[in-house]
Order: sequence, then structure tokens, then C-alpha cells
Amino acid sequence: MRKILLFFILGIILTSPVLAEENTISEQAKLLYADNNIEGSFNTLLSIPEEERTAENWLLLGNLLQDKGKNDEAVFMYTRAILKDEKFYKAHYNLANCYLNDDKPNMAIEEYKKVLKLRPEYAYAHYNLGCAYLKLGQYRKAKNAFLDAAYFKNTEPDFYYNLAYAYKKLNKPKDAEAYLKIYNKLMENSIE
Repeated sequence: MRKILLFFILGIILTSPVLAEENTISEQAKLLYADNNIEGSFNTLLSIPEEERTAENWLLLGNLLQDKGKNDEAVFMYTRAILKDEKFYKAHYNLANCYLNDDKPNMAIEEYKKVLKLRPEYAYAHYNLGCAYLKLGQYRKAKNAFLDAAYFKNTEPDFYYNLAYAYKKLNKPKDAEAYLKIYNKLMENSIE
């Protein structure tokens, strides 16, 4: 049975050399990226014809461009990843982060909401959504997003720090103080 399965798999690979080659190129690009060889990874991904690039290929191109400080080009690549796979939450998340960094909080909020429809438990999307709301001065929405983030990952100090800040802005000093204590405790534990 194993031999039959092995021959079947080999047959697929041998009859589809383009697919096998594309996977090899994609894997090579990922390895180069992991080794912090940004140029090598970027050039490797560019060798894949556009129509054959996967959503993950487009995402990695966006990450590489963002690493180079080319946010506008990264936004283009993340958008291409989303066009390839609308449900690829990582592309929506990275696109939202670009928008947040470019001081476009409304656009970031729309993308974070898409992430949360796909992955409601993704704590960092809740957190960054809260940060976008802070930029807009929407403190109640920010507070709720930070509470959600802390619910899904209760060990991240920044969630509590920003939660304390949101409560302070909402003129609730006791709540702000309580969350600031949690932040300080988590920070103390991370130093030990």
C-alpha cells in the first residue's frame, strides 16, 4: 500500500513539474526570508510568474517590501494576496497594519474587522483595532477592543497598558489603575 501511495505521489510530482518547481521556489524564498536574506527572498519570489503566485507569495512580497520601508508597495502586494484569496486573514492583518502605520485608522479598522470575521480569537487584531480607535479618539470602542484582546491572550502587558489608557481617557481612574497594576505585574514577571 505504501509503495502504491509513493508511486502515486511521485506520478503527480513528475507530471506536474511547474507545480513542483513553484513549491520549491516558494519554499526557497521562505528559507531565505527566515535567514534574513531579504534581497535573495525577494528576487526568488519575483522569479515566479505573477499568474502563478499564491496568496502566500504575495504576502511575503509585501512583508519584504515593508521590511525595506516601502509601505505603498507593500499595500499593493497585500491587496494582490487578498485578490488571490479573500479569506487569507494574514494579508488583511498586514494591510491593516500598513494603514495604521500610515495614519489611516479608518482604513485599518475596516481591515481589522475583516480579520476578526475570519479569526475572531486573534488577539493582536483586537489590540490593533483598539489602537486604531485610540487614534480616532473613540475610547469606548478602543476599551472594548482591548478587553477582547486581553480575553484571548491575557499574558500580553501592552493590552493592559492601553486598556488602562482608554479607561483614563474615559475618566474612570479606578479602572485605569486596576489595569495598570496588571500591566506592572506582567512586566515584573517578564523580567524575572
